[in-house]
Amino acid sequence: MAIIHRTTMTPTKLEHLASWLPTQPWYLGTGRTPALSKSGGFRLDDPEGEVGIEFMVATDDSGDRPVSYHVPLSYRAAPLEGAEQGLIGTSEHGVLGQRWIYDGTHDPVLVAQLLELLQDRAEPQAQSLTDTPDPSVVVHFTGTGVAGGVLSTTVTNGPHDTRLTVDTAASAPARRLVLQVKRVLQPGDTSPADASGHVTAGWRSPDGGENRAVFALLHDTDS
Repeated sequence: MAIIHRTTMTPTKLEHLASWLPTQPWYLGTGRTPALSKSGGFRLDDPEGEVGIEFMVATDDSGDRPVSYHVPLSYRAAPLEGAEQGLIGTSEHGVLGQRWIYDGTHDPVLVAQLLELLQDRAEPQAQSLTDTPDPSVVVHFTGTGVAGGVLSTTVTNGPHDTRLTVDTAASAPARRLVLQVKRVLQPGDTSPADASGHVTAGWRSPDGGENRAVFALLHDTDS
């Protein structure tokens, strides 16, 4: 169970993201500093209780219209070996001390729990409350479950999403799956017919409106 501490982080998550987002291929702004606010999201628990897992919506209001980005984040007490490309930055947590913040698509713990969520085997948690399920996060799964862990993941960023090609340790046969993480959120976005699982969640627009869209999808591929 993740414990949500009412404390500070220095620098803040949004301060880190203001520098990191413009370096990503799916960022839509050009030539300006993002004006970010946290506008939604949810969490998952790490079964080992070591890694913080958050799926944040950060809305940039610096352009002609607000754009909302989905940023999976993982928080660790020490650097994650081999994940240097996914490091967003480090912050000093008021209770836990120094934390390493990663783009969660590069963190095997977050990827494994996202796969569990997409198979409706993990319970989404409220973003800012301890031990509180978030019923607004809805999972739809129609595929065949994967009975094994994640062996390896390849991360590919595109103009609107990040695709994770995941080889699993299922006993027989081995499975290769694609997790599609939506980055630029579009209100009302729905799941394509070829997806075997998807997660929808909500966020707020700067004018106070409520939005919902697909945050992540699961696709089967040939082994």
